[in-house]
Amino acid sequence: MTDSDAVLAANLEFYRAFGARDLAAMDALWAQEAPVACIHPGWPALADRAAVMESWRGILANPEAPRIACYDEQVLLYGDTALVVCEEELDGGTLIASNLFVREGAAWRLAHHQAGQMIARRPQRSRRGRPAGSRLN
Repeated sequence: MTDSDAVLAANLEFYRAFGARDLAAMDALWAQEAPVACIHPGWPALADRAAVMESWRGILANPEAPRIACYDEQVLLYGDTALVVCEEELDGGTLIASNLFVREGAAWRLAHHQAGQMIARRPQRSRRGRPAGSRLN
């Protein structure tokens, strides 16, 4: 498996844990050694692992939290760091997101997640125009 494939697999697992409201899986995805940060839409920045995990505990425990789907992922590799830029589709609209991964041992772990409102969209492509397997969840 290439590094790019491994990062995409870790990104897929992030959205799987998010969609399944699986706190244990979410916790396992976040870096243990590297500093972490998270910016949820409309929230102040969280820059401490305990605060980040507490935020996910609240989000994942909320039965009213919307379903989420990730698509149009793009991986940018920088050695032992990788950035995934993607779109998140929720019931209320589409967000643009960036997920920063770091290599810890043999695994890619999340070090930063940020999602925010997308004001301008690229021209829509037809579903047939999307590469197979580009839509997650």
